[in-house]
Amino acid sequence: MSVIDGMSVLGVILMVAGFVLVGVEMVLPGFSFPGISGIICLVTSIFLNANTIQEGVILTVIIIALLGIMLGIILWLLSKGKLAKPIILTEEQNKEKGYISSNDLKYLLNKKGVAYTDLRPTGVGSFDGVNFDVISNGSYISKGTPIIINEVSGSKLIVKEII
Repeated sequence: MSVIDGMSVLGVILMVAGFVLVGVEMVLPGFSFPGISGIICLVTSIFLNANTIQEGVILTVIIIALLGIMLGIILWLLSKGKLAKPIILTEEQNKEKGYISSNDLKYLLNKKGVAYTDLRPTGVGSFDGVNFDVISNGSYISKGTPIIINEVSGSKLIVKEII
């Protein structure tokens, strides 16, 4: 008797539900309810479908292999842009607290501020009360030193000390 012949209907339903729930967790990570529920469904389906320890081990190996294949496919789809990227922030949020995801930071060029932390060469600079991750031009700049943004390269803000 093969492993597939001895499977119960409830065990198969739980297995399919488990794969769907784990797939949802792979695409929309962070909530964890679908992932935990999916794992519980998969483990329960193994206990319902396996008549012996050997069948249980075989089912476990098959499920782990299928989950690996699912993860590979989902990562490939995410990298190709065929699925939405739920982890990447695409719009500005909470500008008052300084959390800005804007790709166009050119408006900050020549803006004056102070080094909020020591820049060794990276750190945080405060500009009009908004904190940004900044990079000095290679030199150490102490906390509280006046700085100016002299270059914007993508999302990198390169600063220098105001003398």
